[in-house]
Amino acid sequence: MMHLILPLFVLIPFTGFVLSLLLNRRAEMALSRVAYLTAALQAALITGFIGAWALRGFEAINVKEVSVYSTEGYEFFIDLYFDRVTAVYLFMGAMLTFLITVYSRYYLHREEGYKRFFNTILFFFTGYSLTVLAGNFETLFLGWEVLGLSSFLLIGFYRDRYLPVKNSVKVFSIYRVGDVGLLLAMWMSHHLWHENITFHKLHNYVLVHDQLEAHSLVGIFISLAVLLAAAAKSAQLPFSSWLPRAMEGPTPSSAIFYGSLSVHIGVFLLLRTFPFWEHQFSVRVLIGVLGLATSVMAAGTARVQSSVKAQIAYSSIAQIGLIFIEVALGLEMLALIHFMGNAFLRTYQLLVSPSVVTYLIREQFYHYTPREHTFEDTLPKRLEYTLYLLCLREWDLDTFMYRRLWNPMKRLGRSLDALNINRSISILLPLFIVGLVALWQVDRMNDALRHALPVIMALVGLVLVLRAFTERKHVRRAITMVIMSHFWLALAISFNEHFDLGHSAIYLSGAVLCGVLAVVVINRLRRTERNVDLGRFHGHAFEHPRLAFLFLLACLGLSGFPITPTFLGEDLIFSHIHPDQLLLAGLVAFSFVLNGLALIRIYARVFLGPHVKTYHEVAYRSA
Repeated sequence: MMHLILPLFVLIPFTGFVLSLLLNRRAEMALSRVAYLTAALQAALITGFIGAWALRGFEAINVKEVSVYSTEGYEFFIDLYFDRVTAVYLFMGAMLTFLITVYSRYYLHREEGYKRFFNTILFFFTGYSLTVLAGNFETLFLGWEVLGLSSFLLIGFYRDRYLPVKNSVKVFSIYRVGDVGLLLAMWMSHHLWHENITFHKLHNYVLVHDQLEAHSLVGIFISLAVLLAAAAKSAQLPFSSWLPRAMEGPTPSSAIFYGSLSVHIGVFLLLRTFPFWEHQFSVRVLIGVLGLATSVMAAGTARVQSSVKAQIAYSSIAQIGLIFIEVALGLEMLALIHFMGNAFLRTYQLLVSPSVVTYLIREQFYHYTPREHTFEDTLPKRLEYTLYLLCLREWDLDTFMYRRLWNPMKRLGRSLDALNINRSISILLPLFIVGLVALWQVDRMNDALRHALPVIMALVGLVLVLRAFTERKHVRRAITMVIMSHFWLALAISFNEHFDLGHSAIYLSGAVLCGVLAVVVINRLRRTERNVDLGRFHGHAFEHPRLAFLFLLACLGLSGFPITPTFLGEDLIFSHIHPDQLLLAGLVAFSFVLNGLALIRIYARVFLGPHVKTYHEVAYRSA
């Protein structure tokens, strides 16, 4: 019976999301009722379920729901898993979503994007429920992608302003860095276990110990990849600067995303994979040191912030750093209690912050009191001033990310400006045909050439998507290059055994269909809007909301979001990359991540931001 109830925790929020899509955008009462009744039903059901589960002795439940695709040596299936970690996260998700939806029905009254807000909140709730119920990496990645998209949409909720849209793209780019870690962890796990391993099996000490004893370096690689994903999602060093920027959305979305639920998903990932890395001492030390360094940095930075949202954001980062330490020490129950306390506290602080700021301003005006003696005053003045400046500059984490990651990629992409559509086709099409001929004659090649060709072709795919990422003028050129990169990646993996034409068809089908749809939408937009380029934000979603929605769907399908077979194809591709092909896996993973970022950037530039037409109201650039 309990096995039958478990899928309802995903179906209930998904049903609420679908119903909210069907409602009229002016039906505020109906929209809010669907949202808070969905969360209330989920909260009531999970409360009863946890009670019944406790009476059965807290025994973990694993349910294999459906096998999506199966071949010899590979199976992609949806798996659900319920234990005490899931119970805490699922209960917290339902309770806080209910509180936020009740609060938002009044807070956002007569807001232009009222329906869009509740659609996105229920979409997030669906992805969150799927993530915390996931029983394997593939199912978790489904929910993980939904969380990233809903985060982008809510940060850019005020899409007629410059900063919310810019920061939404910035945060999405950090999330995509985390995706690299999760993709590489999934890839190496396939080869370590020779199956789609479930989290339930990771609790088998003998199985895990025997595998790690024979493949210790592989185990460390998987653990570090998981840590990269967790650090990016939970705003740990060096990714901490994205969380205050994510506060550009409405206060309720900031509360549920970046104060309580989404920001703790990195902790959840570490708790879920703890049985795998608990006996890797070096990994545990690294997690603890990372958490400690983040806590020290964030605690000081929070004290000098001039914005209440930024103060709360850095305070939450500091607490999550402490939770990382607790997880590294194996204190699972303490980490869960700490998560619940931090989530409730930050949600409350963010929801009351507008009222508190108003009160404090009035109180300070009438009853000013001098600053009291603080801990920092006991430090040597030079050290105190140095720490103050570092915290005021947020330890230059934003500058570090730009200088070490984004700017080098932009410079490299701009160095490829000569690679336009005509030259790309005239050069790369003959090379692609040569690659197909080489694939047909692969059995006659020597081993060195057979190992070099996949890397070279994956590098060509990466160059194409890098060029699309840095394109500043032509939208269709950027989309075409993303489509071409998919073909080169499929050809690169085709040289590995057991990757047949059917697998390539699964991978390319969604990419080609959505790529064509994206080009058709842009052509339709150009009939009425002459100015469609990537040099600035245009805000065309204001006058063309349907085209904006279709283009977003096309970009998601083209980037491998789980609405087309391309998502399954990406997992198929990684399952056929050999363990000794680390460079190839890195190139493919980086290409997947960068093409998603390039497409979201295109969508934001064309359809979001201040409207290009001056007869519409335009917010200040700093807004």
